[in-house]
Amino acid sequence: MAIILAGDIGGTKTILRLVKLELAGATQEVSLQTALYEQTYGSQEFTDLVPMVRKFLAEATATLGEGIIPVRACFGIAGPVVNNTSELTNLGWSLAAERLERELAIAEVSLINDFAAIGYGILGLSDQDLHTLQPGKSDPKAPIAVIGAGTGLGEAFLIPQRGGSYQVFGTEGSHADFAPRSVLEFQLLSHLAEKNHLNRVSVERVVSGMGIVSIYQFLRDQDISQESPALSQIYKTWEQETGKNHKTIDLAAEVSKAAVAGQDYLCQQAMKIFVEAYGAEAGNLALKLLPYGGVYIAGGIAAKILPLMQEGNFIKAFVAKGRVSSLLAGIPVHIVLNPKIGLIGAALRAAQTAI
Repeated sequence: MAIILAGDIGGTKTILRLVKLELAGATQEVSLQTALYEQTYGSQEFTDLVPMVRKFLAEATATLGEGIIPVRACFGIAGPVVNNTSELTNLGWSLAAERLERELAIAEVSLINDFAAIGYGILGLSDQDLHTLQPGKSDPKAPIAVIGAGTGLGEAFLIPQRGGSYQVFGTEGSHADFAPRSVLEFQLLSHLAEKNHLNRVSVERVVSGMGIVSIYQFLRDQDISQESPALSQIYKTWEQETGKNHKTIDLAAEVSKAAVAGQDYLCQQAMKIFVEAYGAEAGNLALKLLPYGGVYIAGGIAAKILPLMQEGNFIKAFVAKGRVSSLLAGIPVHIVLNPKIGLIGAALRAAQTAI
């Protein structure tokens, strides 16, 4: 048995979890993971990760009634990780695995990008954590693709190794060019380039939470008479709060909720563009990898707009690749429903070094 510490570090909140690993006999493979204790903290309330972890371990000890000393730890971080170090500029944290090992007395600490953690988390999901959009025909020897729209857009892939394990690779695919597929999307591209003074528009500016806002603004600018009174008031409040530290309105969430409810035409049109662009980009990623191990749609948005993802526009755009469309029609496509996939992945990554 081994105790590991997993963390999902974001600019707003950090989730920490202690996990017990049971090893399977002589093979020493992880056969069971049991969550022992979990807590969520406001990231801004701490000057560094060390005092947060110390507080967490003290609370875990008090709750569980025994001293807890993790043998390994892995933290998924919403930001770049280079040589096991990361600068979290929005928090003022400077993290280095060696320092964390020393100050927390943990034998081995790993820092990984949050989307890499999601990639590892794919391997720890159950059927109940997934909604299948396209069953396809799964091949365990093929790559797995992961794409997820949240505040931004993340893309990663997993390559199978000998013995049934996988190696996870992050990418910067979200910075690829947005490729419009209709007159309306070409107009959106021009709108984004002109408004933001850009020479090129990345796909992340469309397929993300900020993308939902941009799409709504684009449609609103085209014909403001289509805006409902309810969204008009929400939009005005959102505009007034722009640039302020305290915000009461998440415009992307409001547009999404109104579209799911089916009660706001402009929001429904905005989300139709978003879902189709999302499907097209997922299809672009699939073309490059041919991931017959599956395409997994993660991020914070897909599960929240599940009814819109199920309508068919996502898969229609996913497979619409001309003469190679039949290849994509055979790839399994799943939506990840478990919001703690990054935490699961961090635990799995730590487990790899704990056995």
